[in-house]
Amino acid sequence: MLIFTGDGKGKTTAAFGGALRAAGQGLKVLVVQFAKGRRCGETVSAERLGGAIEVRQAGIEEFPGSVRDLVEVRRRAQEALRRAAADMASGAYGLVVLDEAVYAVGQGLLDADRVRAAVEGRAAGVHVILTGRGPYEQFADLADTITRMECVKHAYQQGIGATEGIEF
Repeated sequence: MLIFTGDGKGKTTAAFGGALRAAGQGLKVLVVQFAKGRRCGETVSAERLGGAIEVRQAGIEEFPGSVRDLVEVRRRAQEALRRAAADMASGAYGLVVLDEAVYAVGQGLLDADRVRAAVEGRAAGVHVILTGRGPYEQFADLADTITRMECVKHAYQQGIGATEGIEF
């Protein structure tokens, strides 16, 4: 298992790079996005590959403002994890990316023990990538590789908004 974490940019992009590599080697790939709900360059590219990389979005773009919204966001995140756990256990995919799962745990949208159980319950030969800033240490013992992205300088800090094709 791999973990891409830290406050720097590039965690999702690195995971999609791994997905692209896996698909190029003939593995079926599933990417579950827990904190992204809009189309971005990675998802569009995955669609253009003709099904080699399946992307599912839990529909969570921002942390909700109301308690009622929070209940719904948690429900969607937990359902997405439940489906991903079943897919990992089935062995239907060679690589499963749980994008922003670490962030979702840190925000209380997912339970760390359920994420662990999903990863530990995967079929033999199923590779997993977890991404997200937050409490990755609770998954460190499951990982073969952990990469921490460090933010040295970011365009947003200089008042430059997100750029299509670069940030999304």
